[in-house]
Amino acid sequence: MTHELIEISKKHLWLPFTQMKDYDEDPLIIESGDGIKVKDIHGKEYFDGFSSVWLNVHGHRKKELDNAIKNQLEKIAHSTLLGMTNVPATKLAEKLIELSPEKLTRVFYSDSGAEAMEIALKMAFQYWKNIGRPEKQKFISMKNGYHGDTVGAVSIGSIDLFNKVYGALMFESFNAPIPNVYRSELDDPAQCRDECLQTLEQLLVKSHEEIAALSIESMVQGAGGITVMPEGFLAGVRELCTKYDVLMIVDEVATGFGRTGKMFACDHEGVQPDLMAAGKGITGGYLPIAVTFTTEEIYEAFYDDYQTLKTFFHGHSYTGNQLGCAVAIENIRLFESEKITEQVAQKSEALHAILHELDTLPHVGDIRQLGFMCGIELVQSRETKKAYPSEKRVGYQVSLKMRELGMLTRPMGDVIVFMPPLVSTKEELEAMVAIMKEAINEVTCSEL
Repeated sequence: MTHELIEISKKHLWLPFTQMKDYDEDPLIIESGDGIKVKDIHGKEYFDGFSSVWLNVHGHRKKELDNAIKNQLEKIAHSTLLGMTNVPATKLAEKLIELSPEKLTRVFYSDSGAEAMEIALKMAFQYWKNIGRPEKQKFISMKNGYHGDTVGAVSIGSIDLFNKVYGALMFESFNAPIPNVYRSELDDPAQCRDECLQTLEQLLVKSHEEIAALSIESMVQGAGGITVMPEGFLAGVRELCTKYDVLMIVDEVATGFGRTGKMFACDHEGVQPDLMAAGKGITGGYLPIAVTFTTEEIYEAFYDDYQTLKTFFHGHSYTGNQLGCAVAIENIRLFESEKITEQVAQKSEALHAILHELDTLPHVGDIRQLGFMCGIELVQSRETKKAYPSEKRVGYQVSLKMRELGMLTRPMGDVIVFMPPLVSTKEELEAMVAIMKEAINEVTCSEL
């Protein structure tokens, strides 16, 4: 049966972000999971070194989360949120607002992070129209940013590898620099930060009257290579958005729900966004729920008689799904009872020391970390920071070797991504980093 499943997958499936020729050469089908490990159809176990794409919190088959779904199934699986609400969606909204930055008071549900960002864009665009300033229609995106794969989200993204082919579909946006300290000619993180903020301010001085909003990932650019922003950059962006009357959309899809050692990464600098997208960890990695938070001021700009046509005409079939909201409520309860965010903050210090054992490897150029978001950049030369030729696919080769050694992750180019489930113990973190170290050493020290 295992061989048959593999053949079916090769014959009929088209996997996301996957060159299927690669998959056909190295197929993998997951059958089950337990704790921070998953098992394939051959019975081989792997550490879930990227939290099943950055979203698992408590590990797989967490009893309390399983039971939350089962209990909700005994009542109802789904009913619409169009013109009405349901019990779990209502209770979850209250919980979410308690956790979010103080300025945010409203929750709009969707199914994925990309949708949550798309909603934020549409809200920002219509907000200015609703208050009589329709000239503010454009957006600022950050270089090397990523917000998802729908057309709007792609339009404010800035990774050519993902976006270039869709150029004719995308709307134009302004592009502002993000401080990448490792790749900067400036050695001082503060200088690197200030130079980027100065460039952003120049853009705002010139064009703020036509700009609706700025979108930015919170503290860490994920798909752009786990680029951690220097201290004060996010707060500096907030100050400039306020100064020039531009809405700030913060993308917390990857960084939210404890991943960085705070409930939301913007909490590190006390940033209050105007709109904020979240997803992934919201259900502990169980079901597809995402949210767009916004302020009361923005909400009130849409609140009027129907005839004014200020309604936000947007929705999804499974918006506010009861099963997803029920498991999200239990996930938040577990965050509180098991002190998950506090644990991540504490274990991050130990993880920092464990990761820096990789410094001994000759082709590890940079190790970037905020909480349990980690990126290890591989280079041909540490001295010159010279990158490997892209056709060598060194990061991909390392990830295949890690799979062979019993751990799963997906690289971003030649940046090895390490985002373990938040409940991982120190011993488990050590075991996973040991696998990473062996794989990096074996691949980079061989003939490429």
